[in-house]
Amino acid sequence: MSSDTAAAPAIGLSWNKYLFMAIGIILFVVVYYSPPWPSAIDPEGKAFALSPEGKGALAVFLLAATWWVFEVVPIGVTSLTIGVLQVLFFIRPAKDAFKDFMDPSVLFIFGSIVVGLVFTKTGLTRRIAYKMLAIVGEKTSMIYLGCFVLTAALTHIMAHTAVAATIYPLLVAIYSMYGEGDKPTKFGKGLFIGMAYIAGAGSIVTLLGAARGAVALGFYNEVAGKTVGFFELSYYMFPIGWLMTFLLWGFFMVVMKPEKKTIPGLREKAKRLSQEMGTITKGEVIAAVIVGSAILVLGASAVMKSTIPDFVPPHKTAVLLTSTILFFATGLLDINDLEEIPWNIILLFAGAMSIGFCLWQTGAAEWMAVNWLSMFKESTGFVFIMSIAFFVMMMTNFIMNVAAIAISLPVALVIAPYLGVAGEVIVFASLVVAGMPFLLLVGAAPNAIAYDSKQFTTGEFFLWGIPASIILMIVTAFAVKVLWPIMGMPVTIPQ
Repeated sequence: MSSDTAAAPAIGLSWNKYLFMAIGIILFVVVYYSPPWPSAIDPEGKAFALSPEGKGALAVFLLAATWWVFEVVPIGVTSLTIGVLQVLFFIRPAKDAFKDFMDPSVLFIFGSIVVGLVFTKTGLTRRIAYKMLAIVGEKTSMIYLGCFVLTAALTHIMAHTAVAATIYPLLVAIYSMYGEGDKPTKFGKGLFIGMAYIAGAGSIVTLLGAARGAVALGFYNEVAGKTVGFFELSYYMFPIGWLMTFLLWGFFMVVMKPEKKTIPGLREKAKRLSQEMGTITKGEVIAAVIVGSAILVLGASAVMKSTIPDFVPPHKTAVLLTSTILFFATGLLDINDLEEIPWNIILLFAGAMSIGFCLWQTGAAEWMAVNWLSMFKESTGFVFIMSIAFFVMMMTNFIMNVAAIAISLPVALVIAPYLGVAGEVIVFASLVVAGMPFLLLVGAAPNAIAYDSKQFTTGEFFLWGIPASIILMIVTAFAVKVLWPIMGMPVTIPQ
């Protein structure tokens, strides 16, 4: 291919980028400089004014969403733009806007990625991949299923971010045996996007899968004075998490049906490569012990916190970063390995945290929640529950899922009694959808980790996320209307 031929698509793509870059800027200018917007009024008549800073936060939010979806600049650069705009347009002080870039959640993502890095370097990833392929065989449908089931199962005992970072190199090892090099394929898209989606589905089953569950239940206890225990949450969430896992497997088998039904000779090749690796090495043992210890500490802490109210667990980020320190202290990693960290992904989540806190602290998120939920104050209980679920599902694609729940629950719990709706079903429905942001990379760390595979664009992720989100809403409706009442969850209260 000549250089002229190769350069031609790039010019066209540049014009597209400039177009969407301009659209993002126009949205920012129009919203930021628009006249004051009306206050939101909750069912009790309380007014929630949208401050100039809140309107500015919405303006930044719209620009960032446009730039992220269409990748007009590297996604990490869009994140930097979020911080810069907040400061230059006096939406938040610099110390607040940029402080969020080093939020503990961002450092947790960094630590999770390091876990995946050390698994790859020591060979644990390849060893696990070969063992799994020897079991699931040569059918690509079974490879999908094996990877998805493993991902979902691991999120029951460790944070979904850490699971995604651990599984990611395993998928890279598996994909290398597909025979297409690094070229994007339907199988590659389904493998990596599917991992991201399934990590979210599995993470709702226990309190160990993500922080959102513990925070939401603690918040519910403060607001309503009711306690939901560790095993009670798992009882109601287990069937939903695994139903979504298998439905998503079917979904990807339809929309991302692999080009090859089988990979001939894969099982024997996997067995041969596994044998060639020999016995487990000292480095693999050390890595497994360090990571396993971190998982045990985090798991035990979560269980103790749910059973002993006064217990103060160690922060998950500190525990995971201790693992990072030990990797370097034991010589498993060195300074050169830091160059392998996908800093673009780290910056992506840093920006997501910044815009999330910006929307929250300026009152913009609360203003949106009140406006949205007040539209359904005269609806049936079922419609109201689904409206909350839809709002949380959409917001968790843009801001922290904990924040999405925190801004919607107070309003929802005020309206719920008037419609005969129990608080428990609102909390559980919110937790289901909050765990599965299928539209934007910033919605969850596994989404961004999967993006590092270069198998799909942000636009493709968004488009496939639409039908996946529809499936999620249907499953949530099924849980609210049929499954949870059968299982004994209170959905309605006497009027």
